[in-house]
Amino acid sequence: MAHFEKILIANRGEIALRVIRTAHAMGFRTVAVYSEADHAAPHVMAADEAVLIGPAPVGQSYLNMDAILDAARLTGAEAVHPGYGFLSENANFARACNDAGLVFVGPSPEAIDLMGSKRLSKQAMLDAGVPCIPGYQGQDQTNATLTKEAQRIGFPLMIKASAGGGGRGMRIVNTSEELTESLSSARSEALSAFGSDELILERALSSARHIEVQVFADLHDNIVHLGERDCSIQRRHQKVVEEAPSPFVTPDLRNRLGEAAIGAARACGYTGAGTVEFLVDHDGNFYFLEMNTRLQVEHPVTEAITGQDLVEWQFRIALGEPLPLKQEEISFTGWAMEVRLYAEDPRNGFLPQTGKILHWQPSKTMGLRVDSGIYTGQFVSPHYDPMLAKLIVHGKTRDEARRKLARAVEESKLLGVTTNKAFLARILRHPSFAEGCATTGFLETYFDDDPSTSPGTPDAEEAALAAMLLHMRSGHALPGGEPNRDWRNATVSPWTYTLRCGDEVLSLTLKNTDQSLLAVCENKEVLLKPVELKSNRCSYLLDGVRRQVSFAYDGDRVEIETALGARIFQDVTHVTQSRSGQGGSGKVFAPMDGAIVDLHVKSGDVIEQGQTIAILEAMK
Repeated sequence: MAHFEKILIANRGEIALRVIRTAHAMGFRTVAVYSEADHAAPHVMAADEAVLIGPAPVGQSYLNMDAILDAARLTGAEAVHPGYGFLSENANFARACNDAGLVFVGPSPEAIDLMGSKRLSKQAMLDAGVPCIPGYQGQDQTNATLTKEAQRIGFPLMIKASAGGGGRGMRIVNTSEELTESLSSARSEALSAFGSDELILERALSSARHIEVQVFADLHDNIVHLGERDCSIQRRHQKVVEEAPSPFVTPDLRNRLGEAAIGAARACGYTGAGTVEFLVDHDGNFYFLEMNTRLQVEHPVTEAITGQDLVEWQFRIALGEPLPLKQEEISFTGWAMEVRLYAEDPRNGFLPQTGKILHWQPSKTMGLRVDSGIYTGQFVSPHYDPMLAKLIVHGKTRDEARRKLARAVEESKLLGVTTNKAFLARILRHPSFAEGCATTGFLETYFDDDPSTSPGTPDAEEAALAAMLLHMRSGHALPGGEPNRDWRNATVSPWTYTLRCGDEVLSLTLKNTDQSLLAVCENKEVLLKPVELKSNRCSYLLDGVRRQVSFAYDGDRVEIETALGARIFQDVTHVTQSRSGQGGSGKVFAPMDGAIVDLHVKSGDVIEQGQTIAILEAMK
């Protein structure tokens, strides 16, 4: 039996907080590690002790094994929980922890090595009789061999990084003409993300379900599964919505998936928490994808329907205890759903976003669980994954859980950095999702031209609201939150505003009229009557209906929340407008923060509009 009293969490953000919460509940002391960018992060404040491990870039901090092991020695930590991401599936890190006399809360280095390679793990599953998608997972990685195997498999097919996950190093190829370029870009991305450019090929299954099974194994040869999660709604092979159980899985299919997942775990001598992922076709045939040798982002939905704390299970297994429950003792109650709130812009190709969080207030929906590692005033940096928070609900039925989660997403307020909040809400409200019919092709089928993913232009009401809020801030109306203080019945000249929203510039006039504001924008009239101004929320009357808008000021800008996503309006009324046709500044601004991985020009080159200058890579 192992023994430890103090645990170092080798991660950051919401997962570090999640692990700390259970560790403290079990009586353990905790150590956080942090980069210079995270010196004031919530996980640092929550732990009993914290150690600085390096600068902001992950390679110099959260991926720096030596610095993390030094932090364990410095604080006297006896165990390490890796969370997910970063070093959680790094066999060398698990091995280094063991060599340093630390308990690694996870599987053995050998199991991580095997399942960390899509090529080797697929071969192991084939040997164990677990169904696998037809493909190629050989050692010969030459273009000639991969091209020959691709022709054998047929198109469309998937290229996957053998060492990777999360959609990195993954490409779908529809024709043979796309193959060479796709192989090259997949190799480059895989090498950058995982340190290995080894690839595998698989037949692409369209309109399938992505179903994963949670397994746990102890040191006493006991293995159980805790049901399935449906993660079919994905964008660029990254999960967007997760639920448990799956609306597609029958009791018989659940049993067969569970047996296959347990067989996969047994085949690699597994211990701890693991997730076996499958693709399931419309006939219920399933195929092994991969096994993640760690806790998953979406583990809370399994916790919700089983009533079990999966992090507690991890700690008990690491201590050498047997599994808390036998297979026949595990039961499922109700339905759970989870969405991931990302700092990304759905209206601009989902590019990762950075910036200061001006306002963060999760919904108070009954039964909502919020796993986050953010706070108002925090700066979202380009150095880490853009996931900001997870919202999880549990309901008696699937439709109850879906409705509660949709409302919770809509009620949660996050301003200052662009997010996918409106996009998530529209998915949850979509009729096809509500009916439980979503497959991996859901977003491509229904959301390619959805208003939440299209730039669009601000309408007159949005512009009028922005002008009203800027007007109030200047002291003309409702100063200090006191209603009706500045309203006058006497006729006054209208105020003129010029607002910029993205590439759009709008001219408006505002005029007091009968304790209301009459806004005229693009020849459209909008009559607004402010009712109450509190913190980051304004109530107003429009067309006889009292409504609310959440907002945040940032210098000469105001950000307002709309049903299709936040819009930022900048007051440029007194800014000199540049003349059209003038030359540029000579500066090129990237659409997102990231690292330049390839430069296509050199000093002295003459460039043309539309020419590729550089390749920029972000965390996701």
